Amino acid sequence: MRRIYSYLILTLIVLISTFILWGSVGFLTIYKQYDGPLYVVPAKTFYDPLKIEELKLETNLSNEYFAAHLPLYPALIRLMSLISPIGELRYLKSMVLVNLFATIGLVLFFYYLLKKFKLTNNPLLLASVLLFLPRFLVVRSVGAPESLFMLLILLSLFFFEKTQFWLAGLFGGLATMTKAPGILLFGAYGLVFIEKLIKDRKFNWNWFGIFLIPLGLLTVFGIYGVQYKDFFAYFHSGDNIHLVFPYSVFNFQKSWVGTAWLEEIIFYYFIYGLAIINLKDSKYRSFFYFGLVFFTATLFVQHRDISRYSLPLWPLALIAFEKFFTSKKFLIIFVILLPAIFLYAYNLLLYNVMPISDWSAFL
Repeated sequence: MRRIYSYLILTLIVLISTFILWGSVGFLTIYKQYDGPLYVVPAKTFYDPLKIEELKLETNLSNEYFAAHLPLYPALIRLMSLISPIGELRYLKSMVLVNLFATIGLVLFFYYLLKKFKLTNNPLLLASVLLFLPRFLVVRSVGAPESLFMLLILLSLFFFEKTQFWLAGLFGGLATMTKAPGILLFGAYGLVFIEKLIKDRKFNWNWFGIFLIPLGLLTVFGIYGVQYKDFFAYFHSGDNIHLVFPYSVFNFQKSWVGTAWLEEIIFYYFIYGLAIINLKDSKYRSFFYFGLVFFTATLFVQHRDISRYSLPLWPLALIAFEKFFTSKKFLIIFVILLPAIFLYAYNLLLYNVMPISDWSAFL
């Protein structure tokens, strides 16, 4: 019964914190958050250029631009809109509800993973902290694929460590169909296998299960090949591939940076870099190698929103520093700063809105 209470508590934390933000800014502002409505477009059209043109979007975005918004999250939005009688705004409501359910699934599975692998003595507290990284509080409360992406990554890592490589590959492939950086799981697992071959000199044919990960990305490209008549439409979607060179974010002149006020990015690099070092000797080798590969890739990202791009590293940082994040000292300052976290979220929600005046394309 106590286990059920823990799951219920975490679900309530998600719901209450989300409802607070929804009530503070209103649903119109929630619906307008970047890039939520842009995922509604492929949900309605499935990347068909003719159907995209029929929407008569206010933006001057090309049809190919939506290839940057990978199909799993839009597919779930469409599915939710079909099975839920949620009125005229069914796509916009589905956009938010899918993220809400994915967030609940993420925190519940993170709690289960912590318990199953005995990663902390206080899994309920650590799972609760997961929800309140300031940027994640915003992302999980609007239309966005990050919660789904993080859930699929954790599922893949979990089954990999359980040596169920085909399931690890399946969920990794689904992660790759949600956001392209999911492909980094394939590189991380490859490094684990290389380490095992060096140490044990044994090969397991089930390792081929991880090839489902690039297969997920090839499936996405196949969809684009049919709809756009361009297998590589993702790479032709515009200025959406932000990997340039290490620390390239520190260039205020670039369009996706646009400011020199970037000091907090250094602190993200510090905490995630230190987390990877702390995971170096972990018996869960995929945690270390995935963290290493993803952290390295993050250093190349030329985009102001590093806090969002690096979100898959956040659960690993909690695991690496679990004693700190479950300590009384941390809990005290966390409670003191919790109002500031919500004020940050409120402030960003009011600022980060798309200029939409005609909603007909998204209904």
